[in-house]
Amino acid sequence: MNYTKLGNSDLTVSRICMGCMGFGDAAHGQHSWTVDEAHSREIIRRGLELGVNFFDTAIAYQSGTSEQYLGRALRDFAKRDEVVVATKFLPRTNEEIAAGVTGQQHIRTMLEKSLKNLGMDHVDLYIYHMWDYQTPLYDILDGLNQMVKEGKARYIGISNCFAWQLCRANDLADREGFSKFVSVQGHYNLIFREEEREMAPFCRQENIAMTPYSALAGGRLSKHPGETSKRLMEDDYARLKYEGSADADAPIIRRVAELADRHGVSMTEVSLAWLLTKVTAPVVGATKLHHIEGAAKAVDLVLSPEEYAWLEAPYVPHPLVGVMAQNTAAAAKEDHVWSTGDQKL
Repeated sequence: MNYTKLGNSDLTVSRICMGCMGFGDAAHGQHSWTVDEAHSREIIRRGLELGVNFFDTAIAYQSGTSEQYLGRALRDFAKRDEVVVATKFLPRTNEEIAAGVTGQQHIRTMLEKSLKNLGMDHVDLYIYHMWDYQTPLYDILDGLNQMVKEGKARYIGISNCFAWQLCRANDLADREGFSKFVSVQGHYNLIFREEEREMAPFCRQENIAMTPYSALAGGRLSKHPGETSKRLMEDDYARLKYEGSADADAPIIRRVAELADRHGVSMTEVSLAWLLTKVTAPVVGATKLHHIEGAAKAVDLVLSPEEYAWLEAPYVPHPLVGVMAQNTAAAAKEDHVWSTGDQKL
């Protein structure tokens, strides 16, 4: 395993981040393909053996049971100061807004729930899961800064945002003396490369770590054409993101398969080896031991510049999908929130 600094932080992270969305009690979540605690513990333990020290979860994953499984496993298998734990919080609910719960209060409540789930007194990275268009940006940044000052979070990150939002947030944080976002977790892989337009150049300039999710496109970049799996068959959200571009993506997937066969490695290794040339640490979900084993091997695979270019050549522009498509509509609808937030500038 190789390691690097997470952006402008002093956190040293493995080049592979274990994504824990697949861990948790399926009865408390939206995904039927999640794995129980016993299997989650096996995968986490194997990841630690392979040198993975960076783990990403969220309070939204199976109603907090993902956090619970991860926290108990790390308590049993690792030393707290040798792992980097990230979790995420969602925007305020309509009920909270109606009750007058502020952004600051919401963040405190969410983080304290996550810490209880994890059995920890702090997280290393606390991530703003998706943009809250009904809450002033100042309130979000102030709430996060309070958590850092109190030692409940060492650093903060953001997910599912546009480059201009990240730029505006860190500019406001800089003006107010608040903690700034050191990482961004967006949708980025070999068959969805829209982050390369604005986010990737901005992050390079500002030394903000990119830790993308869906690194293997919900399994599509790890399966030969015609292969299937429970995840591919039952993950409705991944189908929403990728079915519409399946014909355009097929030539790239075929090239990944051909290159994997040529090198005698897995498609996972080829797909992640490409992504590792672009980002700090991809978040790789694992629901089987071989998932994390293949991801760890990718760190050592180096392809030629010509091979990387060959993988990229068939790509065509893609429309935004999933959360980011919703963000586009919400940004147009909720412009008035910015004026509310800017009163604090």
